Amino acid sequence: MIDKTVTSPVAATQGFFCANSARVRGDSMAGTASPGLVWVLIEHRGGWPPNGFEGLDLEAGTKALVSSAARMAGARVLLVRKPGPRPRHGLQRWAVLRYHSSGDYQQLWGSWEQDGDLAGIVAALASPGNPGLPPVILICVHGRHDPCCAVRGRPVGRALSELWPELVWECSHVGGDRFAANAVVVPDGVYYGGLDAESSVATIKSHLAGRIDAGYLRGYTDLSPPQQAAIAAVLGRFGPAGRHDYQVTETRHQIGENTGEGERWRIHVTGRPPHPAHIEVEVQVRRSPAYQLTCLAPSAGSVMVYQPMSIRSV
Repeated sequence: MIDKTVTSPVAATQGFFCANSARVRGDSMAGTASPGLVWVLIEHRGGWPPNGFEGLDLEAGTKALVSSAARMAGARVLLVRKPGPRPRHGLQRWAVLRYHSSGDYQQLWGSWEQDGDLAGIVAALASPGNPGLPPVILICVHGRHDPCCAVRGRPVGRALSELWPELVWECSHVGGDRFAANAVVVPDGVYYGGLDAESSVATIKSHLAGRIDAGYLRGYTDLSPPQQAAIAAVLGRFGPAGRHDYQVTETRHQIGENTGEGERWRIHVTGRPPHPAHIEVEVQVRRSPAYQLTCLAPSAGSVMVYQPMSIRSV
């Protein structure tokens, strides 16, 4: 169960915090993982601009080269740093992480000290990478993008780094500020949200043991939002499972006729033993009322909500 109470004393004394409001409303997280199969991580121990890598004061030619290569590869560029005290100077790391549906994920790691060293990312994006490395656990703490990410993310990063210091990194904006604290496990491509220190430890421990639980799951980054919601519904009904224990094998789009209910999708999911072999999930898509969705939003906005209507073995 996700705690929907207002728990942040900072928010209570300083005004509006989007994560508190989302919990009070009971906003659904299913289907909200940002799409992506490739990630570029760049360690940067100094302050992060609101727009992350693009706002860094780096040598212009190198930054343009990395940005262009990332766009061509469809890669998400994130700034990272280790939780807790850290040196401001010295050698820093970068990584290219790639998802594969087979589960044979690939990673390439390098280091940089001068801006020009980051050009190594370009070659890494064109390389297959090394399989068999442990996943990276990213915790969004990008307070200059949204205060909730820092207020809720930093305690989660500290708690997780005490158990998995080599795996855990703080990171820049990953999307879904109102679901802070957000964690992304890469290159697995799994988003979790609504975490606190206690729930994050249980969630990540389960994930690393090969059991993904629906309780704090936002979705898988290789799936469309309706498909993400369908997998979350299956995990909620039949219990935790491995990242590839369920596969979406068919997706059918249906438009409601004069019902005012919006779009509907029928998602066929195939499970590996001992999980159910064939499951059909019906997902309704509707638009939410307008809310202030982030701490710094200039006006109210609405989002698409993906609600499972039925789940049945077939």
